[in-house]
Amino acid sequence: MLKEFKTFIMRGNVVDLAVGIVIGAAFGAIVNSFVSDVLMPPIGLLLGNVDFGNLFVVLKEGATSAPYDSLAAAKAAGAVTINYGVFINALISFLIVAAAIFFFIVRPLNQMAAKQKAKEAAAVSAAPTTKDCPYCATAIPVKAKKCPNCTSGL
Repeated sequence: MLKEFKTFIMRGNVVDLAVGIVIGAAFGAIVNSFVSDVLMPPIGLLLGNVDFGNLFVVLKEGATSAPYDSLAAAKAAGAVTINYGVFINALISFLIVAAAIFFFIVRPLNQMAAKQKAKEAAAVSAAPTTKDCPYCATAIPVKAKKCPNCTSGL
């Protein structure tokens, strides 16, 4: 059983998947930092000093009464909140990751597949469809077993 498990784990696609997940998690952390630390502060500044990470709606007040200065203060008070600013940050992070995956992975792979398909189509169309009968020199299909003109076996 251990030998089979080792064989399964050492398959190329399982190891590739594991590497992809680790790199994807690291890339996600980089994108989240980019969105929350680099992209959103200037956007918030342009919109009038809005901190998207602190945009929330209080559904139920906590131990201390509202208003709360920040999301952290609301959570510390035990308030029930809808954190739509955090959602906006996550949505922008997702869009950046999706765009990066599309433009750097999916699109090039699709282009390579299209080129390969075109090469295969050219090779199929370039392949001869007829051959000459060695006995009567008439053009016959490549797959023919007998010549239709001289009835010779090929």
